[in-house]
Order: sequence, then structure tokens, then C-alpha cells
Amino acid sequence: MTKEDLEFYKGKKVLITGHTGFKGSWLCQILIKAGAEVTGYSLEPPTVPSLFDEAGIAGKINHIVGDIRDREKLMQVFEEVQPEIVFHLAAQPIVRESYKDPVGTYETNVMGTVNICEAVRQNSSVKSFLNVTTDKVYKNNEWCWGYREDEPLDGYDPYSNSKSCSELVTHSYINSFYCDMDVAVSTARAGNVIGGGDFAPDRIIPDCVRAAEKADGNGVIIVRNPYSTRPYQHVLEPLNIYLTIAKEQYEDKSKAGFYNVGPDDADCVTTGDIVTKFCEKWNSVGDENRFATVSWENRHDGGPHEANFLKLDCSLIKQVFGWRPVWNIDKAIEMVVKFSQNRILNPDGVSEEMDTEIAEFFG
Repeated sequence: MTKEDLEFYKGKKVLITGHTGFKGSWLCQILIKAGAEVTGYSLEPPTVPSLFDEAGIAGKINHIVGDIRDREKLMQVFEEVQPEIVFHLAAQPIVRESYKDPVGTYETNVMGTVNICEAVRQNSSVKSFLNVTTDKVYKNNEWCWGYREDEPLDGYDPYSNSKSCSELVTHSYINSFYCDMDVAVSTARAGNVIGGGDFAPDRIIPDCVRAAEKADGNGVIIVRNPYSTRPYQHVLEPLNIYLTIAKEQYEDKSKAGFYNVGPDDADCVTTGDIVTKFCEKWNSVGDENRFATVSWENRHDGGPHEANFLKLDCSLIKQVFGWRPVWNIDKAIEMVVKFSQNRILNPDGVSEEMDTEIAEFFG
């Protein structure tokens, strides 16, 4: 999607669930620049600090605080806003948190999806609906090749499994209701995203940034599983294709489907590799000694089960939309470091930094 393609969203009524999160904040910023009428429905930002607050997004959109599990309130918002395009990002997204609170995870990720699907079903204003899930929906056999969209869905842990259920709920609504309606519906199964402004716990890049920011001279990043392989990509990559899917299926319902969204094979790297790249780029800012020097250590903490190898086959989305990644993993890490260091030097410039990256990415 180019800057010209984004003009499609000018004046469109767009509703985003989970807009106060990391990905949701970036999506809001893109759509604000594109001239969309954005409504966000979400809990308060999940972290302190948060990208949502630091970028001042609440003042630029119709910001509604609400729980995706509250169907009555969600239905009221749909009725008032009459959105044309819906992006469903609201979720409990942390694997380790799902072990601590499996019931809350299922309530949010499964019943939350039921509620948003029902809201779409009962509001004819919606022409395009995208449910964002995860690459972890697949039954993971630790294969060395990428999973395709027709592979069995059976996530292992409560988070992954709840997102598998979210996919199945969406499939059921498509078959039972949406096929007879004037609405196009897709799901997008994205890989691990990285980018500036992510403050979530138990994520490797935020852990890297926190270690670097707290360090006095030298900082050590603790890595609990450096050998796990994941499809890492900059946050603007999946948002680019989400926007493309929503636009294309709005204009042509035949484009709706279930899509993997991930990087090229070369960017499916181990956690150890990605942390090494981060350290190299963070430590290469020059000799002004403005930032701490960082390194990392392997310290497995005996935590709960997580997949060791996970990769997506993205042939379908490339074929249907002609999509190709814009930034490789080296560029993605470079942008994370640039964003994070500029935020330290200019805490009030977060929104401008986001706009700069968006302009560079979309051209």
C-alpha cells in the first residue's frame, strides 16, 4: 500500500477495537494521517508508559473506553458510530499471562470475538471487517517449513488456543450469516511484531529497550530462550497488509479470506539473533556516550511451554494482493533503536517520530 492507496480511507468511518495497544496506536496514527474518521473501542492503555498516551492519540480520534466483553456497550457504540470498516485487534495477547489467567484470556479472546462478530452482523453499515489473530493459531509440530492457511488450528497454550477459537468463531459467522450479507470478512494471522513504543511485558524487544534505558554505563539483557525461531517483522508491515485487505475486500468481496501475514524466510530468526542485532545497532550510535552499552545473557527461567520453532508460509497473501515486505529485519531493528533513542532525547516528540516513520514506510 502506498501513500496514494491510503487516500481510500479519507472520510471513511473506521472502528478499531484494541486501539490503545501497541499495534492499535500505530494503526490509529496511520488512519489519522490518511484522514479517516476513527473511533477506538478499548480498555485503558495496557502499559505505563504507553505509546497511545505519549503520542496523544486520544485527542485525535473518537476515543471510547470499553471492554470487548461488554456486548451491550459495544452494540451501542456500533449503533451510534455506524462504522464502514472494522479492525478487531482487542485481545489478551501475552502467552505467559494466559497461563496466569486462562479464564480471562478465553473470555476476552473468544467471547470478545463473538461480541464483535455479532455487532457486525447487526449493523448493515459495516462493509469490511478484519479480525486480527496470530501465527500461533496453528497446531505447532515444530516443522522447519511455514504453516499454510489450511493447516489444522490448535494453539497449545491458553492464549494461542483462544486465538484459534477466535478464528473458528469468525469462520462460523461467515458461513452462518455474513455470506448472505453485504459485508466482506477476513482474518489475518500475523507473526511477531516489533517497533518503537512497545512497552509490553514478556516481549523481547521491549525487554531490550528497558535494559538499555535503565543501565548506567552497561546494561545486560536477559534472554530466557535464545534458540526459539519466530517470524519477526516491523509493526508497520502487518498494519500495511491489514489496511490493504480491508480496502481491497471493501471494493471486491472475492478478496476476503484467511491470510498469513509474516516476513520472508530470511527474517525468521532466533531470539538470540534479534537481540544480537539490537545490541549492535544500539551500541553503534557513536562516541558521544549518550546511551548505555548493552549486551545479553542466556538465562532460562524455567517458565511455561512456548514453541521453539514457528514460521508462516505467506504465499497466498503475496499471490492475492501482490504484497511484499518493505523493511527487512535489519531495517526493523534499526528503526526500533532510532525511535527508542529519539524518545529518550525528546520525550515530547513521539507523535512526530511516528509520522516520520509512517511517511518513510509508505513512501
